[in-house]
Amino acid sequence: MKEENIYQHFRCDEHDFIQHSFHLLQQVTDNYAPQLTYYLNPRQQYILQTLAQQQKISLLSHSIINNAERQRILLYPDYFVPTIDDFQQQLLSIDYAYKFEKLTHRQILGAVLSTGIKRELIGDIVTDGKHWQLEVCSNIKDYLKLQLTKIGRVKVTLREQDAAKQLLPINQSVDKCITITSFRLDNIVSNVYNISRKQAKQLIHNKKIMVNFATVEQSDYQLQISDCVSVRNFGRFQLKDIGENKTKKERYRINLSVLCNKK
Repeated sequence: MKEENIYQHFRCDEHDFIQHSFHLLQQVTDNYAPQLTYYLNPRQQYILQTLAQQQKISLLSHSIINNAERQRILLYPDYFVPTIDDFQQQLLSIDYAYKFEKLTHRQILGAVLSTGIKRELIGDIVTDGKHWQLEVCSNIKDYLKLQLTKIGRVKVTLREQDAAKQLLPINQSVDKCITITSFRLDNIVSNVYNISRKQAKQLIHNKKIMVNFATVEQSDYQLQISDCVSVRNFGRFQLKDIGENKTKKERYRINLSVLCNKK
């Protein structure tokens, strides 16, 4: 498939990433050398994997945190044998007085970004209910350790952590299969969380829903495979795949990975 024909199979807001992906793939071919991405969300991983497969370029994705959503991808030529070190990742623990203070994912991410670090340099942020860890590109670890000494009013210290000592996240995803009439954002959110379409639209209108970590304000936004949807105060889900055949009532079968907020 020609490059100009590929864009029609993806959303307009994904064209910049597709162009960047083509550039990385071309670098592998022209220089006959590996290329490492920053942290990609599940949808970006799906797009890059699709393009690499079409061009028959090998790739491997990796994160230190098991089953992480955000991962780095290494694109490489046939002769190259990847190792874990090639992914240039570091796990950091956040030390703080957890018996007296409380942190949230949003606070931690906001504090990290306030240091000037871009989102794509940060992997997943996880907790076991008390302790927190985050994964980062290894080239920013020293800067982040130096700059991030407080999260809100809480004093913190970042400490490099061995991969073998990663936390077991308090929340675990569960697989869920539902049937839907369309791939509209409001429709799927309504079905996943058993709320009305009116409530789903209100959440979107109030900017409480993000798709692939970006706020979406269109109720008719069309979800696609590997999209990750975050709904404030409800949880998060990912559209894993779509059944080949419709039901007798002409509904689509979709498989999801659902992570609900712990009550």
